[in-house]
Amino acid sequence: MSQKVAVVTGAASGIGLAIAEALAAGGYRLVMADVNAESGNREADRLKAYFVHADLTDRAACKALIDIAVTKFGSVDVLINNAGIQHVSPVEDFPEDKWDFMIRLMLTAPFLLTKYAWPQMKAAGWGRVINISSVHGLRASEFKSAYISAKHGIMGLTKTTALEGGPFGITVNAICPAYVRTPLVDNQIDAQAATHGIPREDVIGSVMLKKAAIKRMIEPNEIGSAVLYLCSDAAGCMTGTDFTIDCGWSAC
Repeated sequence: MSQKVAVVTGAASGIGLAIAEALAAGGYRLVMADVNAESGNREADRLKAYFVHADLTDRAACKALIDIAVTKFGSVDVLINNAGIQHVSPVEDFPEDKWDFMIRLMLTAPFLLTKYAWPQMKAAGWGRVINISSVHGLRASEFKSAYISAKHGIMGLTKTTALEGGPFGITVNAICPAYVRTPLVDNQIDAQAATHGIPREDVIGSVMLKKAAIKRMIEPNEIGSAVLYLCSDAAGCMTGTDFTIDCGWSAC
């Protein structure tokens, strides 16, 4: 059982919560961060974790999150950059303030959190940074300009920091899932239907699973299992990778 300290963002539900559950089961001391204080506190109590209410679009909140983890547990060994949102809209109609918000949350915040956690990992001679990207970090789809731009950016951040971290025992990888069965995905079905001009009941088959060889949604616990592997000694030589869990989407 590990006694290392892990920070997970967007941990109150969905993929982030599944990752927190996997890490808690693996014995990690856990700091869970989210803007949803009600759910975050409830789930952290259940997992015997420490919850931090944090708006990661605020630079000061990013630094405070890492500082709190270090004060509470003495170090940050694992950083999971997971927090994110979706917005489905043609580029000509895409709200400019929504673009700014999504880039701050899904690209700037992971950079800042990595920057602030880096000295702890470097001093320890060991660290794991895992960025939850997407198959959309590797492939584009229409009507998701901000999301796909952020996810492509996180792939560049992953590769660059992997090169910098290698000499200090720090690995940096990105997990790239296709559609995962989460509230975030459920909440975009209506927008996908309206934007594509199809009935709601056709969205999963005609849009979300259209490019997949395996015609099913990914379960959140599958991402949690991948995180545990990337944190393990068995993955010690994996860095700068796109760990793809996409039901075959990117095979073509």
